[in-house]
Amino acid sequence: MTDDYFSPLHRIDPAKVAVSPSWVVDLGLLEDNLKILKDVQERAGCKILLALKGFATWSTFPLVAKYLSGATASSPHEAQLAREELGKEVHSYAPAYSDSDLDAALKFSDHIVFNSLPQWQRYKSKVKGKVSCGLRINPEHREVEVALYDPCAPRSRLGVRGEEIANADLDGIEGLHFHTLCELGSDALERTLAVVERNFKMLLEKVKWVNFGGGHHITRPGYDRDRLIRLIKHVRDTYNVDVYLEPGEAIAIRTGNLVTTVLDIIDNDGKIAILDCSATAHMPDVLEMPYRPEIIGGAKPGEKKYNYLLGGLTCLAGDVLGEYSFDEPLEVGDRLSILDMSHYTIVKTSNFNGVQLPAITLIDQDGNYKTVKEFPYETFKDRLS
Repeated sequence: MTDDYFSPLHRIDPAKVAVSPSWVVDLGLLEDNLKILKDVQERAGCKILLALKGFATWSTFPLVAKYLSGATASSPHEAQLAREELGKEVHSYAPAYSDSDLDAALKFSDHIVFNSLPQWQRYKSKVKGKVSCGLRINPEHREVEVALYDPCAPRSRLGVRGEEIANADLDGIEGLHFHTLCELGSDALERTLAVVERNFKMLLEKVKWVNFGGGHHITRPGYDRDRLIRLIKHVRDTYNVDVYLEPGEAIAIRTGNLVTTVLDIIDNDGKIAILDCSATAHMPDVLEMPYRPEIIGGAKPGEKKYNYLLGGLTCLAGDVLGEYSFDEPLEVGDRLSILDMSHYTIVKTSNFNGVQLPAITLIDQDGNYKTVKEFPYETFKDRLS
């Protein structure tokens, strides 16, 4: 990532954040993304849904509701949150439903997508006439390099392959859903659509809607939105279907940081700064992908005078963000701002070790900082018994 990519996030001032650690979401930056997505909706004649799996900070939903068509949920809890706090279209998908989960999803969803033919056969009589039902397909077309995030990896549990559908009874299925992307451009979608049209054309000609899934980096600088719009229009007009997209990151990238404080500095063959946040508990993708997050004022090791390993607060030996260098020596009490931390962080955080969950702070369009949520001891205790 270039410095220009992260430059909007430099306006977030750690000194103005009342609580540390804290996720800080800038509503002005969020609205910038939402305006881009609304423009795509209007120009392409499609509907864009917020994927709650990536960003579900519901205090921002009044703003989101002004621009997007609804939300997509991966569980009954997400579906209920979308219905209660967003109040627009709710689409649900899960790799499998229990009886109770399906009952709950039916209460809050407009669309339900099934992951397999056995699940569809099991529940089709229950859902008939209550929601619009779809089937997730696996195009068996790979675009994602990291296997952890590749929905079409070998032996994927996500979606039905073309050979399984050939003689299946799909009466009652009104839509198709596919998801092959992760942080990718419209060129990857174009290649995916070529495969989908070749292998699933007969289904496309029968359904009422098609969901292109997520992973579209629509709001990222350099993304070819004109091509995306052309692809959406092609599918919409060729097959006379409604088209949905359900990005997560595209809503929340470049909208917020994680503000943290240096608690201690030790030396073990080099300086180590211990922070009041945790990679494993608060930023798990840092370890899962893995990647090294950018920090305001931080550079690669050796690029600046003072070098530090930044470590997290849990007992996990590998709870580290990475090696960084700074122009000035770090001191206990210094605030650091970890860049681009709105997506897949707040939704994935945990109380591992009982560490303090970061607060949630919003910056309004006038530049006012307000901590809207803190997580006391009861938050930790109530998850246990």
